[in-house]
Amino acid sequence: MERIGFLSFGHWGPGRGSRTRSAREALLQGIELAVAAEELGIDGAFFRVHHFARQQAAPFPLLAAIAARTSRIEIGTGVIDMRYENPLYMAEEAAATDLISGGRLQLGISRGSPEPARDGAASFGYVPAEGETPADMARRHTEVFRHAIVGGGVAEADPQYTGASGLLPIQPTSYDLPQRIWWGAGTRKTAVWAAEQGMNLMSSTLLTEDTGVPFDELQAEQIRMFRQAWKAAGHRFRPRVSVSRSVMPIVDDEDRMYFGGRAGEGSDQVGMIDGLLSRFGRTYTGEPDILARELAEDAAVREADTLMLTVPNQLGVAYNAKLLGNIARYIAPELGWRGKAAATAEDGVRERG
Repeated sequence: MERIGFLSFGHWGPGRGSRTRSAREALLQGIELAVAAEELGIDGAFFRVHHFARQQAAPFPLLAAIAARTSRIEIGTGVIDMRYENPLYMAEEAAATDLISGGRLQLGISRGSPEPARDGAASFGYVPAEGETPADMARRHTEVFRHAIVGGGVAEADPQYTGASGLLPIQPTSYDLPQRIWWGAGTRKTAVWAAEQGMNLMSSTLLTEDTGVPFDELQAEQIRMFRQAWKAAGHRFRPRVSVSRSVMPIVDDEDRMYFGGRAGEGSDQVGMIDGLLSRFGRTYTGEPDILARELAEDAAVREADTLMLTVPNQLGVAYNAKLLGNIARYIAPELGWRGKAAATAEDGVRERG
């Protein structure tokens, strides 16, 4: 395990015990948690993007604010629903955020996930073309975005204004951001597609297929298929692969109050999502030494190089910083994680190909 990061869903609301009662509190606490995570040596601060819900919805202002307050930690999304995006405006926002961060943006994107709106993307003005599915539209938006972010021409120049003809690129651009784009894949097939396209793999928190094997084994198979497809495609950089896990170590009475009743009960869940039989992973709750052993036996965690820890963001910055600190101190080293020094060395290896 080369890197660990946190993944916040950015929930906010007036529920009992909530410490993020408003959108403002959720946003500001997201910034503060990223600052605290960097101080702890955590490698990444990632945020889920959901529309029409009391969660984070517009990630780039938040990520830019975090970039301005930090210097080392990766900042990213997990994931942006590309059905909703104007790919050219998104390219401008992503490039600007990446420049502010000094190249720390890790952009997770996908075709979307179950949501409250029946057809939310249409309300944003985006509908599939004739013969397209919503997933096809998301991939089309992705293709336009990836072309634009590296300076590909997209708009015909006006010679009266520019003194030249041809296609104009968006400004600014970020030429190496394509190596830091991740596709959130919910099936083995989409993981193979992501590899063929040259995108890193962000294996979903749920898989919209079920073959009867445990979640971690199905996810591990997905990762192996991704890596095989990547090798066959002949891309010139080494891909990264992340998996997400809910890990709640019980270290003190506060942890026991929140999560003690769930210790040792974790198991996969199977259910229907968007009409598809889906498998969800378990939550890891218990004493740190037990969790370290169980995570070390998780087949997908063994296959991945990046572990994203989903955090209960409504419990506030102080609690989540303590949770991340306990994982970094007691659990992550048992998975092979060596923290900031290892990440810096890995960057050097990656740059050398």
